[in-house]
Amino acid sequence: MLILWALCLPLLIQAETVEEKGFALVQKADIQDQGYGDSTASLRMVLISRHGDKTIRKMRGKFLEVPNDGDKSLLIFDNPKDVKGTAMLTHSHKNRPDEQWLYLPALHRVKRISSTGKAGSFMGSEFAYEDLSSPELEKFTFKWLREEKYNNMDCDVIERIPLDQDSGYVREVVWLGKKESRYWKAVYYDRKNTLLKTLISSDYKKYNNKFWRAGKMHMTNHQSGKETTLFWEKYAFNTGLKDRDFQKNILKRIR
Repeated sequence: MLILWALCLPLLIQAETVEEKGFALVQKADIQDQGYGDSTASLRMVLISRHGDKTIRKMRGKFLEVPNDGDKSLLIFDNPKDVKGTAMLTHSHKNRPDEQWLYLPALHRVKRISSTGKAGSFMGSEFAYEDLSSPELEKFTFKWLREEKYNNMDCDVIERIPLDQDSGYVREVVWLGKKESRYWKAVYYDRKNTLLKTLISSDYKKYNNKFWRAGKMHMTNHQSGKETTLFWEKYAFNTGLKDRDFQKNILKRIR
């Protein structure tokens, strides 16, 4: 009887697969950020050319958590004068393509970003339009790769593969901190599986004793030699934003 039990034991104990482990880890990080409601922030975007020249833009951001779907966001440029009033509205979704619109005040026109265009550069930066959508779990498959230290922090290294065939990336590799489930690094590979970009997130702060937000996000494009840094500050939560504040028809009225 003991021999039979020993033979059956491997069938009773099923080891967690690397796919299951990867999903469980990112799901934990996702759950940790749920419940923020809405938020606002100020941003400074610094564009750095391959020769080191810098261009600085200032923006505002508004964000809305949507139950059972992806989040909504609105980014508004305040200066310099040539981009003032430009705004991008994003409706992220879990189970269908994201919707994005760009308002160009010089043309008095709202331009919809097509599915095939979301891999394009956002306002000349090294952030693509798709980088500015919320990374809903349903958009990827996941695979745990290894444990590794990043800046002396213990991390899980996880591969995520976009399910959308129009994504500019064939795969992404992220470094997720073990201690507080914060994303520290992400490496992006283009459709030819060639290294394209690296994103480093830092200067995290905790808001409302729960929500972690990076104060600095630095994107390096290894193919173009260009860089873009986003500096985030003045976060505020539960400001009273509603769904009507994220509708397409408000873009032309934004000031």
